[in-house]
Amino acid sequence: MRTALRSRCFWDPWSRLVGDGSCNIIGRWPLLRCFEPGFFFTLLLGFDLAGFFLDQLDEVVDDVGVLQTMVGEAADVDLVGAVAAARAGTAVVAPAASAYLGPLPQANAPSRDKSFVDWQHDVTTRDLALATREGFQSIEHVKRYTTTGMATDQGKTSNLNAMAIVAKQLGVSVPQVGLTTFRMPYTPISFGSFAGTSRGDLFDPVRTTPMHAWAKASGAVFENVGMWKRARYFPRDGEDMHAAVARECVAVRGSCGIFDATTLGKIEVVGADAAEFMNRLYINNWSNLSVGRSRYGILLRDDGFIYDDGVVARIAADRFHVTTTTGGAPRVLALMEDYRQTEWPDLKVWLTSTTEQWAVIAVQGPNSRRVIESLMDGIDISAAAFPHMSVARGRICGVPMLLFRVSFSGELGFEINVPADHGLKIWEAIYAAGGAHGITAYGTESMHVLRAEKGYIIVGQDTDGTVTPDDAGLSWAIGKNKADFVGKRSLQRPSMLAANRKQLVGLRTKDPHIVLEEGAQVAARPGQKPPMELIGHVTSSYPSSVLGYSVALGLVAGGRAQLGQTLYVPMPHGDIAVEVTSPVFYDPQGARINA
Repeated sequence: MRTALRSRCFWDPWSRLVGDGSCNIIGRWPLLRCFEPGFFFTLLLGFDLAGFFLDQLDEVVDDVGVLQTMVGEAADVDLVGAVAAARAGTAVVAPAASAYLGPLPQANAPSRDKSFVDWQHDVTTRDLALATREGFQSIEHVKRYTTTGMATDQGKTSNLNAMAIVAKQLGVSVPQVGLTTFRMPYTPISFGSFAGTSRGDLFDPVRTTPMHAWAKASGAVFENVGMWKRARYFPRDGEDMHAAVARECVAVRGSCGIFDATTLGKIEVVGADAAEFMNRLYINNWSNLSVGRSRYGILLRDDGFIYDDGVVARIAADRFHVTTTTGGAPRVLALMEDYRQTEWPDLKVWLTSTTEQWAVIAVQGPNSRRVIESLMDGIDISAAAFPHMSVARGRICGVPMLLFRVSFSGELGFEINVPADHGLKIWEAIYAAGGAHGITAYGTESMHVLRAEKGYIIVGQDTDGTVTPDDAGLSWAIGKNKADFVGKRSLQRPSMLAANRKQLVGLRTKDPHIVLEEGAQVAARPGQKPPMELIGHVTSSYPSSVLGYSVALGLVAGGRAQLGQTLYVPMPHGDIAVEVTSPVFYDPQGARINA
């Protein structure tokens, strides 16, 4: 649609600010084709903004009467009286504008073509006419009935035309129709302004650990995990990823490996009600966790499905050190704050993100104790004094430290938390001390293989938003005597207890050299044609240089009831036969982790 209607100052800041406040607008329609702020607006801002506007008009034309002569009788308005009325704070009601031509081109009969008024919301002149016939006379009602002026331009391309069309339909002047309430901003903003500095290298900010430079200098190949750069593997002498990972896994199982675990999320939960807060959130019981001990914790959503997991340590009676998955740290903290502020504001507890305050160095393998014990100050890390899942404060190489005896590899392991500024120094000291034991730096790919051999899950990989603790084989973690926790009610629904739910199991290929594809489907019968009857899928799959065969984890309907049975993974080249096993392939008795 095209129109002869013009707005000389419809989008000036004064009018927009007035419109934002739904204040008095003075119409100068026949003369200036614009709106001006009324004097009522001065009460809001505290100064004579409308008077300022009229003063500017006086500066252009010293004598208002001269301006009246310039516009001539065709203006059909007493400008002298209008200015006087404006200065007195009285709105001017002008005659209907004769300059509005309506939709163009015009024909003798109403055109059957669509004449668009709002080009973003596809509002036409017919829609506006229908609105008035339906009884909508307020421009605000017309706006909501037709959605004109509600697009991203907030009516900059449509409102004037819409008001003129409505005025013509109602037989009144445009000023009598009035304005809608504008939404800021009142002037266009470029996409570049919204983007700001988020472009180029800053579009996706890169987070690196204190040991990043060391890993880079050592030839590490990196991958993106959340917003972090993490070393995926450390190739030597032209190794590809598979060769490097195989070597790293053998080194960890055989002697000792060092791994950068800094990216794990870390949250301090502090306060007199810290234990009660943790009890209400997590499925575990935290009241009976002694100071100096840690526990594997699982966090659910309201619907009972696994949301995040991590090791939680009790540092003091009123203080917990909570770890989360690397990508889950922000959302876990947000969920905690949501419950703290809205559901349990009576609890005396405070939350602090400490992810970037700690550098975390994991030393894993049967020789890990021998590597670090000479660097310890004030901590006895013998098996009797410092058993698995212990935590203590101390010093390493003179640097304050929070030491965990935990393992994500299934081997004897320690995680050394030091202030981030000292991370590289301590890493290099441990690496030097481990030289006599053949210490090997390993990356995230080897970490995945090691944890899969032990049946440890990765939230978001071995869970998919529909997995309960029991589905993942983790029902042992649920506090049996707890009155309530987030998601408990949902776990008691009949559908959550069904025997045919998908459960985490191990999948071992009959051919040990075949590595299943992650995401591949699992079928009970071979040789099926689409549509197939599928009962699960592969969640994790890796070749194991330690075990000599490939290992895989999968979610299979009624999986635990099918242990020992043969299932099939349909692939384009044929079905792959797999045996359903326990998800724990390596050291099922846990002797090595408790060494």
